[in-house]
Amino acid sequence: MNDYVLFILAIIPIIWLIVSLGVMKLPAHKTCFFTVILTIVISLVFWKMPILNVATATLEGVAVALWPILLVIVAALFTYNLAVETKTMDTMKNMLSNITTDNRIQVLILAWGFGGFLEAVAGYGTAVAIPASILASLGFNPIFAAIICLIANTVPTAFGAIGIPVSTLASVTGLDVLQLSYVTSVQLALFIVIIPFALVILTEKSFKAIKGVFGITLVSGITFAIPQVFIAKYLGAELPALIGSLCSMLSTILMAKAMNKKSKNSFEGKMKSSDIVAGSGIVVKISTKDGVLAWLPYILLCVLILVASPICPPINSFLAKFSSTIQIYNGEGASLTSFAWINTPGMVIIISTFIAGLIQKIEVSQMVDVFIRTVKQLSKSFITITSIVAISKVMSYSGMTSSISFGLCAITGKMYPIISPLLGAIGTFVTGSDTSANILFGGLQVEAAKSLSIDPYWIAAANTAGATAGKMISPQSIAIATSATGLIGSEGKIFGSTLKFCLGYVIILGILVYIGSLIPLV
Repeated sequence: MNDYVLFILAIIPIIWLIVSLGVMKLPAHKTCFFTVILTIVISLVFWKMPILNVATATLEGVAVALWPILLVIVAALFTYNLAVETKTMDTMKNMLSNITTDNRIQVLILAWGFGGFLEAVAGYGTAVAIPASILASLGFNPIFAAIICLIANTVPTAFGAIGIPVSTLASVTGLDVLQLSYVTSVQLALFIVIIPFALVILTEKSFKAIKGVFGITLVSGITFAIPQVFIAKYLGAELPALIGSLCSMLSTILMAKAMNKKSKNSFEGKMKSSDIVAGSGIVVKISTKDGVLAWLPYILLCVLILVASPICPPINSFLAKFSSTIQIYNGEGASLTSFAWINTPGMVIIISTFIAGLIQKIEVSQMVDVFIRTVKQLSKSFITITSIVAISKVMSYSGMTSSISFGLCAITGKMYPIISPLLGAIGTFVTGSDTSANILFGGLQVEAAKSLSIDPYWIAAANTAGATAGKMISPQSIAIATSATGLIGSEGKIFGSTLKFCLGYVIILGILVYIGSLIPLV
């Protein structure tokens, strides 16, 4: 069959996902499940893939989706739900809500720093829902709160949920996760510095908003970017966004306190720098002990991830024994699938949360109950994610991905790097997930790079970087934002506002990726 015909057939599942989710607004779990069936039929009829190969490819996709991808999502949301259940999340929110009365700095701390932290440890919409609801409760326009948090929740998603997007991309492409993490962090560094300025300008709807806060805005970006690049280069995908966001948040808070500046807005005179204002409006003093206990799950998470990482070889080697490697797919090009049963981000999060819960004197039965409710809460996400990974595996093993790669390379030629971030953005728009975007297009991007003699790490990283741009226009993210701010029905207005920022982001990134692709492979 003609290669161009195969290209058209191969992109049918992708086009259907874009139309069904982006235009028809069908539920993700339903349309993704249907797309699995559609992909299987196409692979059987046009690529003559044996039924047994289709079945084992699908099974491999389901297995990889369950462990470690869905495990991380369950674990991260479990930690957040437990914090809400025990009211420690209120303590965390209150501690963050009264550092300054300057709207611009509040946006940097809450939408950028705290939002980045939540994305790093939890993802799944918490980085939009929580900061947006806090900003709205502080008196910000709800639509503005939703938009500002969607824009802020872009670059942190590359290493969100303890690095699962980059780790997954490395897994589905066979690339080294350490090198891939570093290249991704380099591509995002400029945007990490620019976005805080964009947030400040949007807060006052004027470029003049930078006056008086230029220094703190620059520090907020640089102290995120530099630690992220450093951690990505030497430790891998798990901690870059977590450490970067914490450094940014801490430096911004310290500078805000040092500035000791009273903002001349509606909040002036209502708060003292040593107090916290609770949701009821009552001024509450929060002790250091209560503050530490509230943040304990995330403190332990940082410690355990570091202890279990290669920087502690004895422990890392010991935990590596608790793993299994099996072959699920039995067709040509099959590879072994590895499962780490303890030293995997999801398990580390769960262990950290249970230990912190015991220290916080939370009943084990209560923690188990919250965990079970979290799993039930994510039932539709199980269908969506397992379907997305299964689609990726069937398309990859059948040769559909190769056909798409051929078509795109033939159409764009040496200009392909310019559109590589756009593919990532489309993936996130369709699925609502940087991880799913990497699963969908990661293999395609690497194959295209190799066919054009471009560094595959550079183009794979461009997929992740582009996917962060798509996060701000994803219907799933916008729905979370509108739910958190009581704006259900305003999705179209918010989409229109974030779309232009997304397009600008992708265009600039595409140019940078193209320039970088001109550097010959060593």
